[in-house]
Amino acid sequence: MKNREQILENTIKRCREKHIIIPTYKQMRNPELIPQKIKDKLKNIGLWDLNSLNLFRITWKNEPVEFGGGFGKVNYIEFPKELTGVNARIIMLIGKFFPTGAHKVGATFGPLVEKLVTGRFDPTTQKALWPSTGNYCRGGAYDSYLLGCDSIAVLPEEMSKERFEWLKKVGAEIFATPGCESNVKEIYDKVKELQAERGDEIVNLNQFEEIGNALWHYAVTGPAMEEVFNDEKKENQRFSALFLTQGSAGTLGSGDYLREKFPNIKICAGEALQCPTLLYNGYGGHRIEGIGDKHVPWIHNIKNMDMVAGIDDEANMHLMRLFNEPEGKKFLKNELKINPEFVDKLHLLGISSIANLMGSIKMAKYYEMNENDVIFTVATDSMEMYQSRIKEERERLGEFTSKTAAVTFEADLMGLKIDNMLELSYYDKRRIHNLKYFTWVEQQGKTVEELNAQWYDDDYWKRQFAKVDEWDKEIMEFNERTGLLKEYE
Repeated sequence: MKNREQILENTIKRCREKHIIIPTYKQMRNPELIPQKIKDKLKNIGLWDLNSLNLFRITWKNEPVEFGGGFGKVNYIEFPKELTGVNARIIMLIGKFFPTGAHKVGATFGPLVEKLVTGRFDPTTQKALWPSTGNYCRGGAYDSYLLGCDSIAVLPEEMSKERFEWLKKVGAEIFATPGCESNVKEIYDKVKELQAERGDEIVNLNQFEEIGNALWHYAVTGPAMEEVFNDEKKENQRFSALFLTQGSAGTLGSGDYLREKFPNIKICAGEALQCPTLLYNGYGGHRIEGIGDKHVPWIHNIKNMDMVAGIDDEANMHLMRLFNEPEGKKFLKNELKINPEFVDKLHLLGISSIANLMGSIKMAKYYEMNENDVIFTVATDSMEMYQSRIKEERERLGEFTSKTAAVTFEADLMGLKIDNMLELSYYDKRRIHNLKYFTWVEQQGKTVEELNAQWYDDDYWKRQFAKVDEWDKEIMEFNERTGLLKEYE
């Protein structure tokens, strides 16, 4: 077995050969820190191009163009109250303008880079294994390619065909497992099979347990929300709430950052009502791709949650059509008199993003929020990866008419209620935390001691997120050893 220094030498050599420079978390949070010569080169590179300099576009601040963009303010939209039916302001960060069209390139950056710069992953002999229910393996395959690594994607066979087609384009080795969005155990079973077959050839970068996933959101997404709030807040307004669907719980890492800055914030984790694990220890299949996986992720700090909420996937799919079908957009523009420019941006919301909007509205109603309250959420991706789902719904339910649009708006948007929501007591949180035992201790080899530390040790999560400064230091030292940054000084 090679030692870490030998592996690190292999990695440095690979990066020199492929001219790979790794950005720091500070640069992803503040792109103004990126060397100007790198910014100049990006002017001739497309947002999705397989070019290692696109690692510097792992930020919420990309100019919203497909080719040659620079950097600016955080990408976000604010929903008009005519669409939400509540007085609270709802602001959503937009993930479409990341490479691959989803912020998962950030969530996958942390787990892989941390191992590359510390000599725990050898890109010359090992493959990065990305078990996922969708965008995570896309982000992982993309980052792997840019970082000179081979990748393996494991995801459910019922995920949208666009995901599989895209993975083939970047040369990932693909394994489709039985089931749908919530069939995570089947993914884990395939991972174990691959590990048994190939041994040290693969390194499993499981989004549900890799702290680098949540840490990226702590270091980059949380500050992006804080920045937007500080830019947009009006007199007497407060950062009142954060709503995010659970999924891998990575994005909820931003909540740990925001809790430090806004101690009175309310944080809600959403899931599909058809798979109510957090709400009721429940299970089931559902269609909100990217969330709700019949277990509690290892990296989810349950103590930092105030509430959990179930989102009905049928209503979610109806709203997908309202926001994207021609008659739906026509209804919003002509009948509701919503700004046409805003309506034309609703394609920026993928399926789970619509669930995040629904959950934010439910939170506003539950806590009786008013115009002084600001709620934040995210659009992980856009409808770019879900066009086949619109076609499927059209075949299932028929054409989407003006009448359908009116009914959908009233029933599924204005009709959102505070049902299937649970404000968490100490023991509600304890119950949810305890569910980690069955997945992580019994099945995945974690220890009871660490599980208990997550709950009883008040500094456990602080130590996890404090690693960001250490990792930035290691990235800078790694870049120094490759010597490639000198070209851009």
